Amino acid sequence: MAAAAPAAAAASSEAPAASATAEPEAGDEDSRDVRVLQSLRGKICEAKNLLPYLGPHKMRDCFCTINLDQEEVYRTQVVEKSLSPFFSEEFYFEIPRTFQYLSFYVYDKNVLQRDLRIGKVAIKKEDLCHHSGKETWFSLQPVDSNSEVQGKVHLELKLNELITENGTVCQQLVVHIKACHGLPLINGQSCDPYATVSLVGPSRNDQKKTKVKKKTSNPQFNEIFYFEVTRSSSYTRKSQFQVEEEDIEKLEIRIDLWNNGNLVQDVFLGEIKVPVNVLRTDSSHQAWYLLQPRDNGNKSSKTDDLGSLRLNICYTEDYVLPSEYYGPLKTLLLKSPDVQPISASAAYILSEICRDKNDAVLPLVRLLLHHDKLVPFATAVAELDLKDTQDANTIFRGNSLATRCLDEMMKIVGGHYLKVTLKPILDEICDSSKSCEIDPIKLKEGDNVENNKENLRYYVDKLFSTIVKSSMSCPTVMCDIFYSLRQMATQRFPNDPHVQYSAVSSFVFLRFFAVAVVSPHTFHLRPHHPDAQTIRTLTLISKTIQTLGSWGSLSKSKSSFKETFMCEFFKMFQEEGYIMAVKKFLDEISSTETKESSGTSEPVHLKEGEMYKRAQGRTRIGKKNFKKRWFCLTSRELTYHKQPGKDAIYTIPVKNILAVEKLEESSFNKKNMFQVIHTEKPLYVQANNCVEANEWIDVLCRVSRCNQNRLSFYHPSVYLNGNWLCCQETSENTLGCKPCTAGVPADIQIDIDEDRETERIYSLFTLSLLKLQKMEEACGTIAVYQGPQKEPDDYSNFVIEDSVTTFKTIQQIKSIIEKLDEPHEKYRKKRSSSAKYGSKENPIVGKAS
Repeated sequence: MAAAAPAAAAASSEAPAASATAEPEAGDEDSRDVRVLQSLRGKICEAKNLLPYLGPHKMRDCFCTINLDQEEVYRTQVVEKSLSPFFSEEFYFEIPRTFQYLSFYVYDKNVLQRDLRIGKVAIKKEDLCHHSGKETWFSLQPVDSNSEVQGKVHLELKLNELITENGTVCQQLVVHIKACHGLPLINGQSCDPYATVSLVGPSRNDQKKTKVKKKTSNPQFNEIFYFEVTRSSSYTRKSQFQVEEEDIEKLEIRIDLWNNGNLVQDVFLGEIKVPVNVLRTDSSHQAWYLLQPRDNGNKSSKTDDLGSLRLNICYTEDYVLPSEYYGPLKTLLLKSPDVQPISASAAYILSEICRDKNDAVLPLVRLLLHHDKLVPFATAVAELDLKDTQDANTIFRGNSLATRCLDEMMKIVGGHYLKVTLKPILDEICDSSKSCEIDPIKLKEGDNVENNKENLRYYVDKLFSTIVKSSMSCPTVMCDIFYSLRQMATQRFPNDPHVQYSAVSSFVFLRFFAVAVVSPHTFHLRPHHPDAQTIRTLTLISKTIQTLGSWGSLSKSKSSFKETFMCEFFKMFQEEGYIMAVKKFLDEISSTETKESSGTSEPVHLKEGEMYKRAQGRTRIGKKNFKKRWFCLTSRELTYHKQPGKDAIYTIPVKNILAVEKLEESSFNKKNMFQVIHTEKPLYVQANNCVEANEWIDVLCRVSRCNQNRLSFYHPSVYLNGNWLCCQETSENTLGCKPCTAGVPADIQIDIDEDRETERIYSLFTLSLLKLQKMEEACGTIAVYQGPQKEPDDYSNFVIEDSVTTFKTIQQIKSIIEKLDEPHEKYRKKRSSSAKYGSKENPIVGKAS
C-alpha cells in the first residue's frame, strides 16, 4: 500500500466544515445561489464552393473547428479531396466561461506545414439568438491575423499639471497599464505578452513599451508611463486642469498587445484606443477594455469568393434560481402523466406551443426521467399517436412528440448499453481498412465484389449476433416503455400478430441501433465522424441491421431494399434463424421481468480522450515534464496509456480519489489544468481547451462524490521549491487553503440537474407566451361554439381534446410563469447594476466617450 500523498494529508476531511458557496446574507435571497449556465448545441452541416487550389489539383482536404474567441473547443473529421465537404457533425457542450465571439473556421489540412485557414464565420454572442434552432448558410469571411483577438486590458489614466524649470506650464498624462486577462494561446501554449503604449495625435506618436511577461494569458504589468502635453502661451490659472478643446479631440492613447516571438515575428494580440477626452470631466479614469482588432483587420474585396458554411446553432443562457422557486412549476409538470386527456397536461401544452418541439423534448424528458414519470407520460402520448395510425406497417414511423421523447430517452439512458454492445465492433470497423463496397457502380479499381460481400457479411453477422444477445444489458426504463408500446399496439391492431414486434423494433432497431451504427460519433462511440469509406461501410451495415430487425419482426419473405445489389446481398440472411433471433430479442427487451444492472458485473465506461499529464516524479531522478497520454475513465478507475488500446501506464482506483479541482494557471504557466488528488501524489492534467477541462472535472467529481474521506480543503496551486505557491506555506503536509467545490452526490450514468431543466422549461414558456395566449383563446372559442368547423382557424394546429381542462392548465401555467418572472427580473436588475460598465465583468467595447 502506497503512503498517503502529502497533498491528501494536507487537506484532510477532518478539516473544519466549509462550503464552496458562501451563505447568503439577509435580504439577499434574490441573487442567492443563482447559477448562470451556458450551453451550445447544433450541427456543422456542410461547406460549398470553397476556393480551389490554383494548380492542377484543385481539391482540398478540409475540416472545421468551433472556437470560443480564439480557443478551439471542437474539431470535425477531415473530409478529403472536396470543395464542398459534407461534415454532418452534431455537437453539444457546456460553456464554462465568458466569450465575445463564437467562430467556425474552415481549414485545409496540410501534412508538411501549418494547416491553412480558408475562411471563418464569426458570430457575436449577443447575435446568436437570431440564428437559434434553424439551419443557415453563412458566407465565409477572410481570416486576417490582425482581426483574431481576445482578452481585455485594465487601464488607468490621470491628468496632472506640471510647471517646468523655465516656468512654463504643461499637462502630464499618466498612463497606468495594470493587467490583461484572457489573452489567447499561441500554438497551444500561453503567450509571452508585452504592450506598447502610445500617445497619438496629428503631429505626434510617442511610444513606450512594457516588459515581456513570460508564459501567461493573464499578465500583471503594473507599469506607469508619462506623456507631456504642451500648453499654449495663453495658459491661465483659471483653466489649470483643462486641456484645450482642440487638443482633446485630436489626442488618444493607443495600447497594442503583442506576443514576443523571440526568433520569429511578434504576433499581434489586439489593441484599444482611448480618447484623452475621457478626462474632460474628471482628472482620473480607470476601466477594463475589451481588446479590438485593427481597423483594417476585416477589410477585403474578395469576401464572396471564399465559399459558405451551413450551420445549425442553438445557444442558451439560463439563470438558474434556488430550488424553492421552481416547486410550483415542477409539481405542475410532474402531474402531466396523470392528466386526462394527456393533451391537456402542462408537458404536452409546452410541446404544442414551442416553435421547435425538440427544444421542449430534452428538458421534459430529463425532468420526467429524474422523477420516474417518463414511462407513464411516454405511454400516454404514444397512445394518442396510435389513435391516428391507420396502417400497422407505419406504426411509430412519424416524428411526433412520442417518438421524439423516446429518441431522447434512449440517448440519455442507452449510452452505456450502446458502448458495451456496439463499441468494440465499431472500433474494429473504423480502425480497419477492409473494403465492403458491393455497389458495382461504386467499386474501385482492383476491388473484388465477392471479397467485399464476405467482409460486409462478417461485420453484419458479428454486429447482429451481439445485438440479439444483449437483452440483459438493456436499461430497465427502455424495457418498461417497450412493454407498454407492445401492449398498446396489440390492442390497437388485434388482428395483426406481428404489430407487437414492429412497435418495439421501430424504436430499438430503426431509431437506436441503426442510427448509432451509421453515426457513432453522435452517440460518443467514436471521437469523430468517420472517413468517407468507413461511412459507406457503416451505412451498408446499418441498412442491413435495420431491415433485419424490421423484416424479422414482421416475418416478411421479401426485403424492402430499392437497390438490386442490396436485395441480392440480403438473400444471405433470409433464414429462419435470423427471424427467431430477432423475435426472441424483442420478447426479452419488452418483458416486465427485472433486469440486472450491467454495472454490477462490469465497469461503466464514462469518458476517454487525449490530454497532457505532468510526470509524477516517482523516482528521485525522474523528470517532471508534460507528456501526451490517452486517458480513460470508468466507474471503477482512471487510467492513462501511451496510446488508445495499449496497456495502462498508471491507474487510480475511483475509490481513492479525494478531490478533483482546477489548478491555477500560474502553477505551471499553462491554461486548462486540473488536479486529481488521491492517496498518492496528485495527478496534474492539462486539457486541450476549457470545455474539455470542464467536462473531465465534472465527470470525475460525479464518479467520486460518494467516496469516503473526501477532502474539505485543497491547494489550488502546487508545491514547488519548498513552498505552496498559493498560500506560501513551507510544509508540504499543511492543510489546504481553499474549500473544495464538490456538490451533492449524483447518478454517474444519468446526471440530471432538475432545477436547470425546469428553468429551461420556464424560458420556453416565456418565449412562447403569445402562442400560449392563442391556445387559451382557442379553448374559449371551442367551449362556446360547438358547431362544425368550416374554415381553418388559428387553433386548428393545436391538439385540444378537452377545451375546459386545457384552459385550466393554461391558467395555471400563466400564473406560475408570472410569479417566476419576479425573481428573474430582480436578479437581472441586480446583475446589471452590479456589473458597472468598465468593470472586469462588463468591460468597455471600443472607444470610451
